[in-house]
Amino acid sequence: MDDLTGRLLIASPREGIGSEEDAEVDVFDRSVVLVLHHDDDGAHGLVLNRPLAADVDSVLPGWQEHVNAPPLIFQGGPVSMDTALGLVRMPGTTESVGIKRLFGAVGLVDLDAPPLVVVPEVAGIRIFAGYAGWSGGQLEGEIDMGSWFVVDAEAEDAFTLQPGDLWASVLRRQRGTLRFLASYPADPSLN
Repeated sequence: MDDLTGRLLIASPREGIGSEEDAEVDVFDRSVVLVLHHDDDGAHGLVLNRPLAADVDSVLPGWQEHVNAPPLIFQGGPVSMDTALGLVRMPGTTESVGIKRLFGAVGLVDLDAPPLVVVPEVAGIRIFAGYAGWSGGQLEGEIDMGSWFVVDAEAEDAFTLQPGDLWASVLRRQRGTLRFLASYPADPSLN
């Protein structure tokens, strides 16, 4: 399989997950995952559309006023929920102190760096608790089973102002049959 770094994984609709309580248990229900790294040893990424009911300052004092709206911590995935990752949008082509470019205009920020050093160098910041991870071959198997659709990312996906609408909006911009899944009901039995 080609390197998926910088691409989006869109969760395929799942039967039997119809209530909000079910979705809270399954972080991947209708999720959009930005793949940060992918190779033969595995992959990891961040779920982009799961804001938590926690202010950034409750976990990382001093960062709240610098993050994109909504100014909340996002659940990046089910792995290592006690760690925080800062995703940034980087204008230009150079790296700065406290920032590591991953691909394109996307980088990771060193959250131990003072915000005032980092903030002037970025165009957007979002903080995630945890991440999504797959061992070697696991993600490829899930894609082959139809659990994920792989699509191109757009610059604004990771910093959308409407994270709850991201799953449907990414599907709507696709061509062919994927576009129709954007209107797939959360509970098909009620259709």
